[in-house]
Amino acid sequence: MSALILRLVEQVGATPAGSVTEVALDGPDDLASVARWCEATGNEVLTVLPDAVEIHRGRIADPLASLPPERRPGHRLWVYTNFHCNLACDYCCVESSPTAAPRVLSTAELSRLLEAAVASGVEELYITGGEPFMLIDMDERLRLATSLLPTTVLTNAMLFRGERLRRLEALPRDNLTLQISLDSATPGLHDRHRGSGSFERALDGIRCALDLGFRVRVAATLGEDAGDTETELERLFSDLGLDDDQRVVRRVARQGAANSGLTVSRTSLVPEVCVTAEGVWWHPVAAIDPAMKVADHWAPFDEVLDSVREEYRRHRIRGDVLASTFPCA
Repeated sequence: MSALILRLVEQVGATPAGSVTEVALDGPDDLASVARWCEATGNEVLTVLPDAVEIHRGRIADPLASLPPERRPGHRLWVYTNFHCNLACDYCCVESSPTAAPRVLSTAELSRLLEAAVASGVEELYITGGEPFMLIDMDERLRLATSLLPTTVLTNAMLFRGERLRRLEALPRDNLTLQISLDSATPGLHDRHRGSGSFERALDGIRCALDLGFRVRVAATLGEDAGDTETELERLFSDLGLDDDQRVVRRVARQGAANSGLTVSRTSLVPEVCVTAEGVWWHPVAAIDPAMKVADHWAPFDEVLDSVREEYRRHRIRGDVLASTFPCA
C-alpha cells in the first residue's frame, strides 16, 4: 500500500463523519489517486489546495438544495449601472458621489448580461448605483430589463423632473418596482447623512411614483444614531399605504464611506451575485471591496455563477459559517 493511501486511511479514518480533514499531496499526480480512493470508500474531495487536498468524511448532501429559492445564489442578479450620484451619503457602501467616476454599464452590455443571466436561471433583477437615474437614458435599460425579468431599481427619487420625469412616465408599470431610499420619518436623521433638503425631495419622489401608478418599495438604512426611527418610519409607511413587503429596513454595513456598521465578508454573507463595469462581486453591499471580488468580468456568466455557488457550498459544508442575508432589497 502506498504512503499516500496509508495517509488517507489513517487521516480520514480518524475524522468524524461529516467533518473535513486536509491530506498532504506529494505531487500533482496524487490527485487522481485521491479521487479514486474517495469514490471507492464513500468520501468526497472538497477542495484542492496547492500541496494538499481537503476531504469530507462521507458523502455530501447538497446544502443549497434545502435553502428556499430566494436564498440560493443565482436567484437574484444585482447590477450597478453606474457609480456617480447626485448625493454623497456618509455611509455609502460604494463611495458614490457627484464626483465619483461614473463606471457606466452600457445598455448593450446590460443586454448581453441579461440574456446570459436568464439562460442561467436568474429570476429577479435589481438595478442600483450610484443613482441610476443620473443616466438620462435609464429608461432604455429599464425597458430592456423588464422585458426579460421582474426588475427593481434602487433610487433616491430626487431626479424625477424635466426630461427624466417624462421618460419615467412613459415606462411600463408591469415587472417594475421603484425602491426609494428614506432613512427617517422627519428630515433630521435623513438629511444628516444624505444632505440638507434631501428628505423633502425624496418624500416628494415617493409620492410622485405612487401617483404615477408605480409599485413602490421604501428602504431605510439605519446607523447607530437611529434611536426610535424605525417605529416612526413604520407609521409613515402606513400613512403612505405601503404593505409589509413594500418596506425595507436595513443597517449600515462597514463598507465604502462608512467607518462603522456591520462587518461583512464572503463567509458571513449569503451571496447575491453583483455585476459592475469592473467585474463580479459576492454581494452588492461590497461592490468595491477587493476581498469580495469574484471575477474581472461576468462572461461566461454560467461559469461565474457556478464558482460562487461552489464556494458558498464549501462554506456551508465546513460548517464554519452561519451566513446571513443583508437585505439590500
